Amino acid sequence: MFKGQPKGLFALALSNAGERFGYYTMLAIFTLYMRAKFGWDENESGQVYAIFLAGLYFMPLLGGIIADKIGYGKCVTIGSIVMILGYVALSIPMTTDQIDKWALFLSLAMIAIGTGLFKGNLQVLVGNLYDTPELSSKRDSAFSLFYMGINLGAMFAPAMAKAMYMPHLENAGFHYVPIDNAVMEFGTRAGEYLQTLAGGFRLCFIIACAAHVLSLLIYIVCRPWYKHADVTSNEARKKEIPVEELTPQQTRQRIVALLLVFAVVIFFWMAFHQNGSALTFFADKYTQLDGITGLNRMWFNVWSLTLIAVSVYTLFTIFQSEERKARIILTVVTLVLGAGAIAFYLAMPNPYNDATASDFQQFNPFFVVALTPVSVVVFGMLASKGKEPSAPVKIGLGMLLAGVGFAVITVASKNLISPMDLGDRSQNILDPNWLIGTYFTLTVAELLLSPMGMSFVSKVAPPKYKGLMMGGWFAATAIGNYLSRIPSALWNRIPLMANWAIIIGLCVIAGLIMFALRKRLETATSGTVPNV
Repeated sequence: MFKGQPKGLFALALSNAGERFGYYTMLAIFTLYMRAKFGWDENESGQVYAIFLAGLYFMPLLGGIIADKIGYGKCVTIGSIVMILGYVALSIPMTTDQIDKWALFLSLAMIAIGTGLFKGNLQVLVGNLYDTPELSSKRDSAFSLFYMGINLGAMFAPAMAKAMYMPHLENAGFHYVPIDNAVMEFGTRAGEYLQTLAGGFRLCFIIACAAHVLSLLIYIVCRPWYKHADVTSNEARKKEIPVEELTPQQTRQRIVALLLVFAVVIFFWMAFHQNGSALTFFADKYTQLDGITGLNRMWFNVWSLTLIAVSVYTLFTIFQSEERKARIILTVVTLVLGAGAIAFYLAMPNPYNDATASDFQQFNPFFVVALTPVSVVVFGMLASKGKEPSAPVKIGLGMLLAGVGFAVITVASKNLISPMDLGDRSQNILDPNWLIGTYFTLTVAELLLSPMGMSFVSKVAPPKYKGLMMGGWFAATAIGNYLSRIPSALWNRIPLMANWAIIIGLCVIAGLIMFALRKRLETATSGTVPNV
């Protein structure tokens, strides 16, 4: 799995993991922060969330255009610095709520611009590492491992966010309750509780800033490992490095093939990014957050989850190791990791009463980290038999599975009171496993779609437009992110099951379209000219 991968992959993955840790620490509480600080409802906070995500993922398109001209490495460095400044501005409390709002919007703009220069171009560097014949066969597995690094950072983010705002509440004499229950729980002190909660959330922005500084340091210190991949097509020609030459017709046809993929995956990201809006609202209003007993408690201990995820890697390595001594050592390590996970679980209170809506943000990255070796090994075995599905097929399957994920939460919503009738109250009655099951299914869909899509773009993109095309992948993500506000906008207007049904329908239709385009896109993947 890791064997034969260049050191540059791990350097870039670690840098990206630091950046994603900071980003997801902020994102875990972002909509909740806006609701607590400014008193916005789900529609208003969901709209800002969607616009921010749209800008964040649209900017790599502009960042890619710039990088194709001035260089990928320069853009990554500049982007890191701009993001750091954005998080600094987000962390500073202002004198009035009105100034705070403008500071929020300015900070979000800086974070979006910085991400645009950083994110897509870092992934172009990863793709460039595999442009040589001896490494080209490892491209898909490399992007899977890179994607695992992203989620390794994201997995700890919700726990870090909680570790910041929970003590802040306790020091002020409060305990955590869902935002909609503040008045019922604290009466005349509800306003004080919400501002204290918002202050605790602001501490998370400081952690995000520190994580981005660490990410930049890793990127700079490890530059010798990937420096050779930091070349544009024009620089490669000047240095007489071989560059794939395409005719104008071939270039146009490859771009059209990529645009077709971008159009389809818009609907995946619309569905997937309900994790920070509709699914967070669902966790806050409908999901049991206290009185959690039995094995369910383990889901809310990030250290148990971490040891379980690591043990998956050691377990797979046991079977891949060729030396008996190494297998014995890895077996012992796996058993120790398992014992540690159990120990953290047994140390938890029973019942567990400290779960929060933001905790559910850690399940998706946990599943990504834990399932990545499974994905790499399974597809590696299929590849060795000549039966590995093409990238377009994987993307199509991912779309259909996303629909299945929301079918799970639809079944759970059958007997729930819809938000439009529930009003400002919360039921908090649903077993957490329903929402966790939804995240599991969405994660399997994500592993089929996201890393495979990035690999597809890096392989098919015309050399002189690599930055632009990787930016196009994120621009499609941006459109999907903005469309993610639709369920938030409909949250208090239509029944829950109708809201989920809209998402399911769009995912299924998009998946069927991808299968209809499969042959044309597979032609592009094979390196010949796609007939589109």
